[in-house]
Amino acid sequence: MSNNSHELLRTGGAIELKIENKVAWITLNRPEVFNSFNRDMALSLQSVLDNCNEDSTVRAIVLTGNGKAFCAGQDLKEVTDPELNPGFRKILEEHYNPIIQRIRTIEKPIVAAVNGVAAGAGANIALACDIVIASEHASFIQAFSKIGLVPDSAGTFFLPRLIGFQKASALMMLGDKVSALEALTMGMIYKLFPVATFEEEVKTIAENLAQMPTKALGLTKRLLNQSMTNTLEQQLALESDLQIEASSSYDYNEGVTAFIEKRKPEFKGN
Repeated sequence: MSNNSHELLRTGGAIELKIENKVAWITLNRPEVFNSFNRDMALSLQSVLDNCNEDSTVRAIVLTGNGKAFCAGQDLKEVTDPELNPGFRKILEEHYNPIIQRIRTIEKPIVAAVNGVAAGAGANIALACDIVIASEHASFIQAFSKIGLVPDSAGTFFLPRLIGFQKASALMMLGDKVSALEALTMGMIYKLFPVATFEEEVKTIAENLAQMPTKALGLTKRLLNQSMTNTLEQQLALESDLQIEASSSYDYNEGVTAFIEKRKPEFKGN
């Protein structure tokens, strides 16, 4: 990848990628079907996430959608076409599960900028991100029960932890549409912005993340991941280990020095 901070790197396909000011903007780009996933789009997203992970110039990632929707989940035309249908096991094990695993294991902050409807797997991919920001036109739907399926893409893992077991159970069984304001109120998302300022607000947050000590943010992400299954004792031990690792970084030294010198730190992300 180029180090040019204003270069559009990939356009025209199911996934678009732009790197700007150390932020990778990943856009789901099938607006004619509300950015629903087919195999090409799922595999392309995995590839782009891998590239962003490997590119040291990328220090924050934004995932958003083109057009009116963020992502409507699985493209049902693919699963009902006798020739194209890869089968649900392949869809989950080769499409969605690897996407969720990448979102959680890439040690860079990933922001979901939910610009419109996020349904089914689309909603759960958003909720797996580190920070979820929604436009006032956004909505979230656990749509699986509407067609006789169960939630996937780690929805049953993250949603109960975000909003509580009882409310998650109700949303998954009833398939209620949750507005952006309702999602904010119940703690499903971080912030809500008007449509007119949404893109600029997301940009501000993402560029702020990209200027922060990326290594420390990545270690924080690792701690949060492990907190899902660790005992208190295990978590305390891991905090100690990772704090020692963080304290040996360039950014820690820069942060402390800047504090003493009463100036703004210039973090490098390592």
